[in-house]
This record gives sequence, structure tokens and C-alpha cells, in this order.
Amino acid sequence: MTRDDGYLLDNAQVEAGARFDALGELFDPTTFRHVERLGIAAGWRCWEVGAGGPSVVSWLAGRVGPTGRVVATDIDTSWAARAAGGVVEVLRHDVGREEPPGGGFDLVHARLVLVHVADREQALRAMVGALRPGGWLLVEDADPASQPLICWDEYGPEQVLANRLRAGFRSLLAARGADLAYGRKLPRLLRGAGLADVAADAYFPVTSPACDVLEAATVRQVRGRLVEAGLATDEEIDRHLASVGSGRLDLSTSPMVSAWGRRP
Repeated sequence: MTRDDGYLLDNAQVEAGARFDALGELFDPTTFRHVERLGIAAGWRCWEVGAGGPSVVSWLAGRVGPTGRVVATDIDTSWAARAAGGVVEVLRHDVGREEPPGGGFDLVHARLVLVHVADREQALRAMVGALRPGGWLLVEDADPASQPLICWDEYGPEQVLANRLRAGFRSLLAARGADLAYGRKLPRLLRGAGLADVAADAYFPVTSPACDVLEAATVRQVRGRLVEAGLATDEEIDRHLASVGSGRLDLSTSPMVSAWGRRP
């Protein structure tokens, strides 16, 4: 399979909204817990990298208040733009290729972003460089290689098919340069970038209605790619989507590793 640097899960597709809603339901509580722990307060300047949907941006805006600032960036701002206004500025920006949108941030946050960025090293340098002294970087990213099964309990043909389609999806990601073992590297990378007080944890939902919504939207987004690459047939995809819709599958996600560190 040839290398393709295009983003597999395009924000412009109609399924993107369902994915953002499901990701928010699954991971917003973890993200908010970490940001609260880092001490977010009124007046903070925050940069939300690869914002995607508006949920995290809107929450940050509520925490920093009218004296703060939230800059939300993405290569496609069509969904994040819904949070624009007041203290929120939404900008089209490629973190792996462009200079940061300013500096002196108290918090820089990226969730499920860098695993997809071709030049992850440059992106991480840019994010660290945009912090003020004492500012915090919070990076949350997946580690699909540590848990490749979407059906952890593979007890029947429906689960076998789900896991095979997930393997196909992972191969599509890898062909586009995604690092499927990126999450586990975050503590080391943050220390290597010169950050202090580095720590990390991980969150791994095993089953949830939001996992079903996320899987259905993801499979619909990449359906054509799976068939074109010979990784699945239309009949198999239809059968899998029916299983997901029935609620018979206990679907998980890849573990999301959250790592944070402070610029000295």
C-alpha cells in the first residue's frame, strides 16, 4: 500500500459531526479533569490545537472568563467555528507546518491530533515554544497498537468481523503516516522537549453507546477506502453496521494517553 499523507477522517464529511459528539462524550470528562488539575483560572491564555468540534473550546472559554483568551486552530475549522466569538478566536492552521498563532500561552492542549500529523516532532516543538514560562502542555493521544481489538471479548463471528475491519482501518491510518504507538511515547517526548513535572495516565472505555456511535460514523467515513484497498466488501461493512446498530457488540476504543508537563 502506498503512502498517502491525506487526513483519513475528513472534517468536511457529514459523519464528522457524529464523530465529534461521540468523542466529546467519551473523552471530554477526562480532558476537563486534567485541565482543572493543571489549575486553569480566569485570565488564562489557551491554545486548543486541532480543535475539531466546539466542546473543548467552549468549555475552556467558560473557565478563562472574559479576561482570558482561547485560540482554536485546525486545518478545517468548519466545526470549531461554532464556538467563535467573545474570547474565542478560531483560525485555520497546520500545526505541523506553520508557526504558532502567537505565544505566551498558559495552556496548550491537543487531543487525538498529533498521531495523525506527518511532522509530529515539529508540531510538538511549536506547541512547547508557544508556552509562557510556567505554562502547561497537555497532549492526549491514542495508542492503537497497545489494544488493536475493537471487540475485546471476541466470542463470535460478529466480533471477529468487527476486529478485522478495525485492523483494516488501522492499516489505512498507518499508510498515511499515523504512529499507532504514539500515545505511549508522550511522557518521554515531553521530557525530551524540556518540560518539567511530566506525568501521564490513560483512559480506555470498554463499552459505551458513544463507542457504537463513533464506530458507525468512522466506518461510514472510511467505507470507500476499505473497499478500494480490498480490506472489506460492501456486504461485510453493511453486516458490521447492522451489528453495531443492534447494540450486540461491546465496542471499545484505543487507549487515550494523557501526558502533561510544565515549561520551566
